[in-house]
Amino acid sequence: MRQFWHSLTQEPLSPNSPVLLTGWTANAKAMRIAAFTDLTGPDGVSIIDRPTPEPGRREALVDIEACAINRHDLWILEGDSAMVDTDDLPFVSGLDVAGVVRDVGEDVANVDPGDRVVLCPNETCGTCRYCREGPENLCENFSLYHGGLAEIACVRADRLVALPDDVGTVEAAALPTAYMTAYHMLRRVEAGPTDLVFVPGATGGVGVAGVQLAAVLGAHSVGTSSSRAKLDRLESLGLDHAIVGTDPDQLRTAIADIGPVDSVLNHLGGAYTQLGLDVLRRNGRMAVCGRTAGGTSEIDIPDLFLGHKRLIGSTMGTQGDLETLVDLVDDGAFTPEIDRTYPLSEAGAAFTAMQDRESVGKLLITP
Repeated sequence: MRQFWHSLTQEPLSPNSPVLLTGWTANAKAMRIAAFTDLTGPDGVSIIDRPTPEPGRREALVDIEACAINRHDLWILEGDSAMVDTDDLPFVSGLDVAGVVRDVGEDVANVDPGDRVVLCPNETCGTCRYCREGPENLCENFSLYHGGLAEIACVRADRLVALPDDVGTVEAAALPTAYMTAYHMLRRVEAGPTDLVFVPGATGGVGVAGVQLAAVLGAHSVGTSSSRAKLDRLESLGLDHAIVGTDPDQLRTAIADIGPVDSVLNHLGGAYTQLGLDVLRRNGRMAVCGRTAGGTSEIDIPDLFLGHKRLIGSTMGTQGDLETLVDLVDDGAFTPEIDRTYPLSEAGAAFTAMQDRESVGKLLITP
């Protein structure tokens, strides 16, 4: 396993360091965590106590006011992630942390106790070519912070983004994974005013974010879902063309009636990759960031090269992307869509709701 669990360690781990569950320096006061103690689904979440950590030289402690959950967390909880297995239990997931700085290490100058902040969950080595030249999410040792399903997080201070007075911590916690990913995808596909953007599975976290941010950019959107009620809600957030259905053949015909697509935000993978290529215009662009509908895709190679179409892999975004999103929320350009919040004690119920696919927008834990 390779991951960075700052809530349980004093210093940032190197990409090849093991995760340590014991032996950290801690204050006397305990904190609660929603730990994964069994990788069998929502029933595997347990609320347990751990000592409050102390920040290392370049770290900060954050009193967590909100942490969004993502499909990434659910895959871990269901045992469907290569990065975590039973040897790593108990495991604290949670990438999208927002709250108030409690304490900082001796070498921290960018934040102070009392600051309201949101965490960019990117973990990078800082030394590879891509860390030197950018963008940071191309880091050869790229990983993600985990530890937000807790009352307090110990994080790299330089990954904290200050929040303006008019941006709440619950709103901010919705941004890092879903909205940062969607915004970076829109940049990768060069979406702009009057473009038509296809978002399959538009009522998921990245899908909702993609629709909202496409509207911010002046683009038009086509979104699909199996639920008419969810699409009605999404239309109120800026969706221009709603299509009910999941069958790629039926969707292909319905999208063709709307017109050629300039770009695709594909967070589903599977059969939706070929669907995205089919509906793209010549020289169109598709960004792929997920595998919810399948980890492999069959595509028509001649159509790809004869149509000059571009298929682009995209993971998360950059800290600069997150800063831009915070500014956009502060300016009133959009409001992150939040379906429901849960107390830390009901983290398991939040993952059940995610499994049931009943939500539109983000689910958040509010310790």
